[in-house]
Amino acid sequence: MIFDLLKKNISNHIQLSESEIGEFCKNWHPKSIQKKDFLLRQGEICKFEGFVVEGCFRIFSIDKKGNENTLYFAAKDWWLMDIDSFTNQVPSHLNIQALEDSSVLLINRTDKLSLYESMPVIEKLFRVMSQKAIVAWQRRLIRNHSLSAKERYVHFTTNYPNIASKLTDRQTSSYLGITHEFLSKIKRSKK
Repeated sequence: MIFDLLKKNISNHIQLSESEIGEFCKNWHPKSIQKKDFLLRQGEICKFEGFVVEGCFRIFSIDKKGNENTLYFAAKDWWLMDIDSFTNQVPSHLNIQALEDSSVLLINRTDKLSLYESMPVIEKLFRVMSQKAIVAWQRRLIRNHSLSAKERYVHFTTNYPNIASKLTDRQTSSYLGITHEFLSKIKRSKK
């Protein structure tokens, strides 16, 4: 069933009764996204928080020079959204694009806030997940400032091989903050 992976994911953080799980899941809506289609475009207001059931997404911005800067990837069993746009209801600085045919479960802001009221344990769930996301982003920032480009590449391909294998060199170099040409040089030196 489409909600099985979501149920398993949340059970890693909190325990819910069967009726609470049912209440929680009925607020999520399945959506299929085709490869290269956008779930969110820069300038739009993010009206959802998403959970990836199948596939992979790239979350990125495009700067004034037209350069793509990848913030993160969200693969199966990962969460995705623009937290600033979703929380503050302001235009997004991010794009969310499917890298392959994908399926997600989406919850809108109204339903999420309603769940906070009716099931306070859900607020705990999202607080714990937000803390874990902040830790992951902090670790990435530290790696970006303390590791060489080659070390960042090795870390990424070693720790996230299922994501790295789906990416083009341009997408990988955008995530690592290096040029496509420099990534090619790194890959040649590994042979």
